[in-house]
Amino acid sequence: MFRESILNKKAGIITYGMTPPKESSSVEKIAEISHKQVERLKNVDIDALILYDVQEESDRVEEERPFPYMAMLDPETYSEQYLQALDVPKIIYRCVGKYSEAELTNWLKKSSDKDRFSVFVGASSSGQKVTLDLSEAYRLSGQHNCDLTFGGVIIPERHTKKKDEHMRVVNKMKHGCSFFVSQATYNVEASKSFLSDYYHYCNELEIEMVPILFNLAPCGSTKTLAFMKWLGISIPRWLENELKYSSDVLDKSIQLTNKIFEELLEFGLEKGIPVGCSVESVSTRKIEIEASIQMVKDIKSLIDKKQLVQIVR
Repeated sequence: MFRESILNKKAGIITYGMTPPKESSSVEKIAEISHKQVERLKNVDIDALILYDVQEESDRVEEERPFPYMAMLDPETYSEQYLQALDVPKIIYRCVGKYSEAELTNWLKKSSDKDRFSVFVGASSSGQKVTLDLSEAYRLSGQHNCDLTFGGVIIPERHTKKKDEHMRVVNKMKHGCSFFVSQATYNVEASKSFLSDYYHYCNELEIEMVPILFNLAPCGSTKTLAFMKWLGISIPRWLENELKYSSDVLDKSIQLTNKIFEELLEFGLEKGIPVGCSVESVSTRKIEIEASIQMVKDIKSLIDKKQLVQIVR
């Protein structure tokens, strides 16, 4: 169903994203973590699960990372060995720059009796040393696995400065990207500006728009807020103040992000842009993870309600 939703450019797709456990964790610890994750998600109505591929990114910013970087278990290994009980499609992120051509080719050629999904991620900065770039990854995918359904990453905040994110997206579509996932969304104006240019540009070129999944992530503390800013998430000054000076940071962030997504969803439905949502917790704190699970349920309810209204109209 997920593959059909992507190929049919359906609005309202909802996914949940998470990072695999640390590579250095014991087998017993990984099993414990995966059991908790499966239990949290097994009764949550999502179209797919995103498993991130983490890169270090120290060359992207000069500020010290708020949380120390640690290598994580390979996302596909984690999916196959620990998350089989979770019967939903898995989207495997691939930071293509850290793989050799042979490594990525072997992964692409890997046989499977299930549909395979991925998101190709490029370099975190122009200064990052890579062994493969995105164009090479697209070429290899077309050459070795035409059945792979893969997407890309969008950064609406980059559109505010360069005003060309919609062109980047369309260029990636031409190379095979059939959906896109944003970084955590706290800047509604940047996101709407991107959507508007994306809509008009696709209309001018007479091409169909593909699903855009806006990422939502609750923020439960000033430390999480600092990490989000380090990750490059654009948080407007007024919104940052709303969080910093709130008596309940987590509740406030959920209220604000839900409103942001509602505005983006309405904007998309009005123009026929297939807008969807991806939820994650950037923190490992239990309270923030559980808040992200509740957010999935709230967003799912919102999507169903808005789509019903759209049908009635």
